[in-house]
Amino acid sequence: MIIGAHVLLYSRDADADRIFLRDVLGFRGVDVGGGWLILALPPAEVAVHPGSGEFVERHAGRDLLGAILYLMCDDVHAMMASLQGSGVNCSPVEKADWGLATTIPLPSGGAIGLYQPLHETALQLRDR
Repeated sequence: MIIGAHVLLYSRDADADRIFLRDVLGFRGVDVGGGWLILALPPAEVAVHPGSGEFVERHAGRDLLGAILYLMCDDVHAMMASLQGSGVNCSPVEKADWGLATTIPLPSGGAIGLYQPLHETALQLRDR
C-alpha cells in the first residue's frame, strides 16, 4: 500500500533552502539527525507532462524522472504579498490557461513554482 510521496529538491545550498521552507513558507518537519530536515507538504497531486528531452536525476543508483515543484494557493497575489512581507520577491505573475503562476526564489539561487489553479484540481479526491 502506498502511504505518501517524498519529493526531493536538489539545491546548491540545501541547508538554507530547508530553513527557508520551514521558516518562511511554514512547512513543519522533523530533524532526522545532523540538522537534516524532512518537511511535511500540503496535500499534493501529480501530473505527467510530455518531456522535451532527457530530464533525469541519478539517485540511489538509478536514473529517476526529473520533476518540477509547484506549490498551489487559492490567491496568488495575496500569497506573494505575504512572501514580500518576509523579504521574498517573486517573479511577475503570468496567466496561462491552467492558472496564475509565479516563481519563489530560494536562498540557494534556485526557484520553485507557485500557482493559483484555474482548473479543477484533484486535491479534494484525497478525502474520499
